[in-house]
Amino acid sequence: MARNRHHPHAPRGGEPRRAEPPRTEARGSEPRRIEARRTEARRTEARRTEPRRTERDRARRTYGQNFLADPGTVARVVRAARPGPGDLLVEVGAGKGALTEALAPRCRELISYEIDRHLIPGLRERLARHPRVRVVHRDFLTAAPPREPFALVGNVPYARTAEIVAWALRAVPRLTSATLLTQAEYARKRTGDYGRWSLLTVRSWPEVEWRLCGLVDRTAFRPVPAVDGGILRLTRRPQSLLTDPVTRSAYADLVELGFTGVGGSLHASLRRVCPTRAVDRAFRAAGLGREVVVAYVAPEQWLVLAQELTEVVAGKRSAVSKELMVRVKSRVDNSNL
Repeated sequence: MARNRHHPHAPRGGEPRRAEPPRTEARGSEPRRIEARRTEARRTEARRTEPRRTERDRARRTYGQNFLADPGTVARVVRAARPGPGDLLVEVGAGKGALTEALAPRCRELISYEIDRHLIPGLRERLARHPRVRVVHRDFLTAAPPREPFALVGNVPYARTAEIVAWALRAVPRLTSATLLTQAEYARKRTGDYGRWSLLTVRSWPEVEWRLCGLVDRTAFRPVPAVDGGILRLTRRPQSLLTDPVTRSAYADLVELGFTGVGGSLHASLRRVCPTRAVDRAFRAAGLGREVVVAYVAPEQWLVLAQELTEVVAGKRSAVSKELMVRVKSRVDNSNL
């Protein structure tokens, strides 16, 4: 204590004050701040210089547009469509007109629908020298089918394929064919290329043939989509494969009942309305095993089943109709029909 009393800067009763060192920033904080400023500057510059998404870009996304850009693929679609000089063609989704221009000289008349107003001026200019082509600015799905026989052709937006195919099937019998460039998976699935068959294909098979005319690499489109394409052709048969109305009705009932999946197998589903002995006999005639799953039954085998079971089904029409009510609560997924 005596020492501190004589110290000029000593506080009373304590040690002398020590000068506090100046406060400094934590080591490395200033470089971090500089780098953060630089990063923000780069982001600002990128936002300033990057092209803004135009109305045209938004339309392309909205309509799911992938324009056909490969001349070889255009030629393949035209060959698959097989247009004749006296044919009326309807095109769904003319796009930039690559397919339209190739079809124009090969038919009597071509009605091309295009929903995107941005494409209409270019289409009309490109097709001005083709008087047989009529470009219509309209959503194809809102249009009524022509009153005369016609063929449908188009590179369709993948997201709207099911709606367009449904439109085509409703247009039968005036529709003679539909040649559509769709997503590869859709075309393969509908034509049995995976070894399985969908309800939609089997149900319409007596009147319409479904055929896969080839696959198309995704690089044939601009912009390039995430998946490959497939050329799907639906052809209306000159005459139904089931000319007898009773057999045709039995076929429809059996198909609907079979695809309910009740019982886990087609044999179990059909036993709900037909005697086991009759179903066994029909399965032998169609070359089917008792445990076969409905998706693996080909349309030709369904025709045999209908021929074999027509009398039984016709005699139990009310039972079949009641059983069809099960379909509403079945495992049938309408999005996969």
